[in-house]
Amino acid sequence: MSSTEAGKARTRLLHSLSDRINTITEAALFITIVAMVVVTILQVVFRFFFEALSWSEELSCFLLVLASLLGAAVAFKRGSHIAVRFILDKLPSVPQKALQTLISLLGIGFFAVVAYYGAILMGTEASQNSPAMSLSMRWVYLMYPVTAGVIILHFVDSIARTWENN
Repeated sequence: MSSTEAGKARTRLLHSLSDRINTITEAALFITIVAMVVVTILQVVFRFFFEALSWSEELSCFLLVLASLLGAAVAFKRGSHIAVRFILDKLPSVPQKALQTLISLLGIGFFAVVAYYGAILMGTEASQNSPAMSLSMRWVYLMYPVTAGVIILHFVDSIARTWENN
């Protein structure tokens, strides 16, 4: 196998991995939003008709943060985040690709910091439990490095797609 063929095989593998993880992320996002809606409805029903669920507000909050992070990952994969493209669109092909790559590299840097500090929080807050559910905060903070890693994968895939047709 030539080096060009090996490079194309690695790129196809990267695209496939990014696509599959995005499919899983979209499913997790759907489940998270449905769970948040169900928990919130239960919270309202129980508050009015029975005894309030002490854990429901905390779980809803955690689910909201997780849904936001998963939604960000899906949006990065789809290229759906807001962007100012009027300068980028006026550039010739190679400078346009170079600027897109620079933007992706900056994104990778930002989310590497999020992943790093999320991992630190997992360690430093592991001994603390959430007040209502007594859930180790390690599991709550796990969402930051995991979603940041997914977003970094999507950025790397985006860079590969940018230069693929060169």
